Amino acid sequence: MEIREMLKRVDHTKLQAFCTWEEIQALCEEAMEYETASVCIPPAYVERVHETYGEKINICTVIGFPLGYQVTAAKVTEAQEAIAQGCNEVDMVINITDVKNGLFDKVEEEIRQVKKACGDHILKVIIETCYLTEEEKIAMCHAVTNAGADYIKTSTGFGTGGATVEDVKLFKEHMGQKVKIKAAGGVSSLEDLKTFIELGCDRIGTSRAIGLCKGELTKGY
Repeated sequence: MEIREMLKRVDHTKLQAFCTWEEIQALCEEAMEYETASVCIPPAYVERVHETYGEKINICTVIGFPLGYQVTAAKVTEAQEAIAQGCNEVDMVINITDVKNGLFDKVEEEIRQVKKACGDHILKVIIETCYLTEEEKIAMCHAVTNAGADYIKTSTGFGTGGATVEDVKLFKEHMGQKVKIKAAGGVSSLEDLKTFIELGCDRIGTSRAIGLCKGELTKGY
């Protein structure tokens, strides 16, 4: 697969603890030049990016990020606000504590409410695989499917691990046919990018892809 084709699957990401407007602008300019699927940016920048670039760029943001502790009403409000400000895609973090307490139905209902808030806009659900058992991962595949979300996503990039081949294969076994996969966290080479796409991932979340294409030494998400 050609590098340019792979980049069309990338959510070009900037989600550090802080980032300047100049860094966000550079991210957006790269995304437009290399035709990435989207830019994934902090919620605080959604409105400004939309006002600056309009429909020239596809905006993705995160809610309940990165730990997922927020109450459902807060996540719903975050999603509504982001979409009102020009966001097209929302990546939400599940409440991992609820998963660990075996409250799978509660997690499913939260996803359902956030998806309702998103409407026709894309919802990706981050389950943070590095903290889950295989049983919990399978339960989350079912929850994401039943709640009507568009994607299941492996990781925030802030946990103890990122996307793995094994987890992507597990998703494919247990998720619904309409659900797509986003691999994120630890995609650190062009070979990684190619591997996850060939496994069937429709999106890749990374801050490194364009730098890798330029032959630069990269670090980050």
